[in-house]
Amino acid sequence: MASIQLAIGVGILHGVRRAAPRDLAAGLAGLITYTILVIGALVVLRSDVHADLHSTLAVGIWLALLAGVAAAGVLLHHVDRDFPEVFAAPTFEPAEDFGFYGPGSVTWKVWSYPTSLTIGFQRAVVIEELDPHLVAAVTKTHGIYDRPRTRYDRTLRYFAMVAFGDSRSTAKAADVLVRIHAKGIGLDPETGTRYDANDPDSQLWILLTGWHSILMAYERYGPGQLSAEEDAQYWAECARAAELQTCDPDQVPRSREGVRAYFEEMRPQLIGSESARAAMHHLLQAEVMLPPMSPLLRPATVVTTRILRRGTLATMPPWMREMSGLPVNPLLDAAVRPVLRAAFWAVSLNTAVQLMLLRIISPMTLPLAGPVLQGLPAQNQRTLTPRQAQAEYGFEAPSVAHADFRATQVRRVFSEGTAPQEDGILESQPILGNID
Repeated sequence: MASIQLAIGVGILHGVRRAAPRDLAAGLAGLITYTILVIGALVVLRSDVHADLHSTLAVGIWLALLAGVAAAGVLLHHVDRDFPEVFAAPTFEPAEDFGFYGPGSVTWKVWSYPTSLTIGFQRAVVIEELDPHLVAAVTKTHGIYDRPRTRYDRTLRYFAMVAFGDSRSTAKAADVLVRIHAKGIGLDPETGTRYDANDPDSQLWILLTGWHSILMAYERYGPGQLSAEEDAQYWAECARAAELQTCDPDQVPRSREGVRAYFEEMRPQLIGSESARAAMHHLLQAEVMLPPMSPLLRPATVVTTRILRRGTLATMPPWMREMSGLPVNPLLDAAVRPVLRAAFWAVSLNTAVQLMLLRIISPMTLPLAGPVLQGLPAQNQRTLTPRQAQAEYGFEAPSVAHADFRATQVRRVFSEGTAPQEDGILESQPILGNID
């Protein structure tokens, strides 16, 4: 990600140069927000690095940083009229069908807003690490450290498949995911108990942290709180997504009060272990998940990822941050909110900018979210439930799928002391993307 700042600034400048006058208001709004974002960055970074902005040296550094960002924008803006590929307008094929939600669903309303696949997703993957069984599996595979970019991209693609994907592809992806998770077994060093990535309780934790985080980011940094009716529909749609996992859909709360009760029930089981803290701190550094970029763009990227980090931290309750060894600063929590709300609002005004940012953040997610953002009708304008799709396409429910393969993995790890097979990972690459 060159940076959200740079993308907004350069993308909208380029758009204003080519666009019709009716787009000028959106462009000006974006440029104003870009300025607000930079000012907010100074506030956030000042606390993070404990800089004295009144010192001559600090002022010089920040002026140089802002000048560098501005220079990068000018340089890119005056590149040939055929902008680099990242700025090119993508084209999409219509989805086979509307999947499990479709237009009019609260899922599409919330998950298609720019907060979802940025702060919402980052919050989800960070908080998940407090589950000792989950972090034991994550630490053993080491994927978030060895290949953070592709791990992030593949995971985000699966999130998007559940929300936006067609029913056939998503049912297939959920089936393959059971085989991937069959490798995630072992002995948890914190509790001394066995962990299994396909365990229904672990899967319920992943589901609810994801859907809760996406909604929290939307309400805090987006349009605001859902109505009571929309809230009930959102959690009913979350329960529908549980049919793609090994957990029991009946265990999914149907209200935000029920979700709060679930997290309070889980609280005594969460552990801020050394491995959990390491994973959380690592995942809060969004720059490790981004593609390589020119040194010219790195300062702007650091600014942007620090703001996003602060925005994610602000959504976490104090007890959770204290458990995780993360800073608690109510003043910064309050200060970052208007900055991010303005930035996300500006991005939401322009579909082209949203697609450009998504291409940078998660290129494998673009073909799924793109048709939704552009309002492209599906070939077959129907929605199914996951159970209907599994029956139609010949897949078992995830809770009982691939029982023999899962048993083989258990025997290899716990009885024979050998490594689990990699079949699921290899099979997933045509669906979720390459791991390299």
